[in-house]
Amino acid sequence: MNYRHAYHAGNIGDVLKHAVLARLIEYFQRKDKAFRILDTHAGIGQYDLTSEETLKTGEWQQGIGKILAADIPAPVAGLLAPWLEVVRALNPDGGLRTYPGSPALARKLMRKQDRLTLTELHPADFKTLSALFAGDHQVKTIHLDGWLALGSFLPPKEKRGLVLIDPAFEVTDEFSRMTDAVITGWKKWSAGTYALWYPMKDAWSIRRMHADFKEAGLRDVLSLELNSGKSGPDTRMLGSGMTLINPPYTLADEMRKVLPWFCDVLHQGPGASWDVTQLIGE
Repeated sequence: MNYRHAYHAGNIGDVLKHAVLARLIEYFQRKDKAFRILDTHAGIGQYDLTSEETLKTGEWQQGIGKILAADIPAPVAGLLAPWLEVVRALNPDGGLRTYPGSPALARKLMRKQDRLTLTELHPADFKTLSALFAGDHQVKTIHLDGWLALGSFLPPKEKRGLVLIDPAFEVTDEFSRMTDAVITGWKKWSAGTYALWYPMKDAWSIRRMHADFKEAGLRDVLSLELNSGKSGPDTRMLGSGMTLINPPYTLADEMRKVLPWFCDVLHQGPGASWDVTQLIGE
């Protein structure tokens, strides 16, 4: 699978990832102390939904497009507000032409004391990313393989924060790379929060990753899944998952409110489902 961000901006995977990211940032901001976000596979940071890449797939129409067109019940609306307010602010005319990637979303939600480190390996994407944040003293962009970032930049000097991991899944051993890199990072910074995103197309590799985390001694591991239909190795992506290490204690209950509504709004056929599971206890 090729998951270069520009082709899939605003799709069902971004809906899950960005709703969770906004909740994580909101939680960290409950304390005045600064925190850092490390985004290991940052992409270009922000996306034009009228670009050639996004028009080629049109996936945002089955993701953020449906979310913004729906009537959101009050309890869910409150939890989604930080994310959706950023999206609406980027589209002041009421349409939907611009979608924030994880870097732009995080930057819009950060306070003046918080910091953001972005790594991106693709040369053209890094050029666009660095231009987007040029002159911003709270953001550091680095042309680097994201897997190396977990060994190089942890722990952050702030001692608080989160690592967002959203690789392209262009190579067959991506889950193995992610597993090894996360374990390496966790051994250097076991107190950090780690948020891993992946497509729900290879159930065996996901189970293997979770088993390896348990064997390595990781604690407090939460699994989230959102499927608009049944995905498989030979189908288009209809769902994605996230594994959270050291998530906020509030996140599981929040997602038990949000994910059923997402599933109802985004379903595309048989196999639509959601799940919140504590894989490894504290």
